[in-house]
Amino acid sequence: MAGKIETEGNERWSLRPEGSNWGDFGRNDQIGRLNLITPDCRRAAAQEVREGIAFCLSLPLDCPRVQLNPRRFPPEQSFSMRGDDPVMNYPYGRAIPGMKEVVCDDRVTLSLQYSTQWDALCHMGYEYDAAGSGTEQITYYNGFRAHEHVCGPVDYLRDREAKAGPYGAHALGIEHIAETGLQGRGVMVDLFAVVGLEAVPVGYDQLMRIMEAEKITVEPGDILCLRTGFDRALLAQYADPAIAFDPHRCSGLDGFDEQLQRWVADSGVAALVSDNEAVEFMPDFVRADAHGVRVPLHHLCLFKLGIPLGELFLLSDLADWLRAHDRSRFLFTAPPLRLPGAVGSPVTGVGTV
Repeated sequence: MAGKIETEGNERWSLRPEGSNWGDFGRNDQIGRLNLITPDCRRAAAQEVREGIAFCLSLPLDCPRVQLNPRRFPPEQSFSMRGDDPVMNYPYGRAIPGMKEVVCDDRVTLSLQYSTQWDALCHMGYEYDAAGSGTEQITYYNGFRAHEHVCGPVDYLRDREAKAGPYGAHALGIEHIAETGLQGRGVMVDLFAVVGLEAVPVGYDQLMRIMEAEKITVEPGDILCLRTGFDRALLAQYADPAIAFDPHRCSGLDGFDEQLQRWVADSGVAALVSDNEAVEFMPDFVRADAHGVRVPLHHLCLFKLGIPLGELFLLSDLADWLRAHDRSRFLFTAPPLRLPGAVGSPVTGVGTV
């Protein structure tokens, strides 16, 4: 996996992974390919707003009803408290005689990657020898390391407790993506229109055929959005939990397709977004490549190239409108929460045409 040697020196790494862009945006870069969304890219994106119509690109925060990931849970909403009083329809006159105002205030506990979400660049790392010392360490994009930059309570490689907190992402946290505003030109590719709601891995050849047939082009700095129809299946089951639901019945990019990986690397896309669970096709978690990677598109995008991944977006309404109007491009706006240290975030995205 070792590749190009850093010529200017870097205290975090001397060997960057083969096919990676570590250091290309600076030795301390934490936003990866979002650097390609330049002011010119945003001006070009704004030109796609012709009708002034906005589409919500996010599912309800408690959707799906089914638990796609056993580690992630729907939000638990409750009231804020004023002493022993729940602050819901709370008359201020209880605390200040003569007051007539009434207030409602609430709070929520949630998994940050339960519904429509962004993966931060530290969402997935790799056991990698970035120093060329013969010892692998848990490493993330641009050579940031576990227990120094991304901190948790356990050092799993040494089977011992890690150093005391504070825990979280002290580098590569989601706040760095939020600070960019994450706005640019979205490019919609409608996989559902071709393969339907079926478990189909879409490789390079099929993706290129779809894009060529629809005259879709992608330029550096664009945000590629993949509609699979999974969002509407989730919403149908959300409305009626009795509806049968297959979490694996949708298409996705074939992350094991090396030609597709090269295209993602060479295309200059700034981010990848899909309405399915993982952007890439994941029928199970058993298969892995020769490097011990079972989600190769995540490995390529998050670890090697710094491409944020957006998952479980609501794309079908916008995709249908774009198809009906013979368009594929739109203004994409979807910054995550500016939550320091988080490795993912819910998002309420907007597509404007």
